[in-house]
Amino acid sequence: MRSHNHRFLLAGVMGWPISHSRSPKIHNYWMSQYGIDGVYVPLAIEPGKLEAALRALPALCFAGCNLTIPHKEAALNFLDRIEPAAARIGAVNCVVVGQDGELIGRNYDGYGFIASLREAAPDWDAARAPCVVIGAGGGARAIVSGLIEAGAREIRLFNRTMERAKALAADFGGPVRACAWQERHEALAGAGLLVNTTSQGMVGQQPLDLSLAALPATALVADIVYAPLETPLLAEARRMGATAVDGLGMLMHQARPAFRDWSGVMPEVTPELRALIVATL
Repeated sequence: MRSHNHRFLLAGVMGWPISHSRSPKIHNYWMSQYGIDGVYVPLAIEPGKLEAALRALPALCFAGCNLTIPHKEAALNFLDRIEPAAARIGAVNCVVVGQDGELIGRNYDGYGFIASLREAAPDWDAARAPCVVIGAGGGARAIVSGLIEAGAREIRLFNRTMERAKALAADFGGPVRACAWQERHEALAGAGLLVNTTSQGMVGQQPLDLSLAALPATALVADIVYAPLETPLLAEARRMGATAVDGLGMLMHQARPAFRDWSGVMPEVTPELRALIVATL
């Protein structure tokens, strides 16, 4: 298949550490599938060297890069332009190098999350029932931003530290309401979506302390982590008949618009791609 580009496409992901990232497998798979002459590389960038690394992108002829821990917030200080979603979330996960070398910061995490929900449940409607979000960190900010954009009318936000939940709710306003941690079990009544954005349930972490007894079986239950793919929360959701959505869908779907920005091609998330990434977990 002929390349879509007249030049070699260079892109990558900056993080510290970075060897765990699945992004190179995702993007290099797409380059192969769509006949694009290029490569996507892992870039191990120490925190103190982020500005120099970002500023080097135009000179190295990179189309752009993704950002992961610990660079997503810090990058806001070093880019020429921050687009609205990234500004609202307070983090950048995609950098695009403009034709004049301008560094543009975007965030597609909210997009990726909503797309993963719609892949799992095509008829899901954010406005139909309340959404419950657990956590108030960077992941929660991206999820809340995506839910608001999708039309959510009520977002019940829970965090062990109430002050952090209140701060996030104040930043976003609208449908977001900070709720007391001890009310989290009962607050699942009538919900259409439950999202865990905390690290609880990850490998080496305690399971999320949450009873699903009040959650309707028609609800979607999502976890934004993908190691393990099946967290205790998702296993419990499946047992009660709810639709469980793992974090791998969000990872793959947030990559799509970034790939489009760099290559001009909007790629698809396919069962073959998912199987390729699952094999690495």
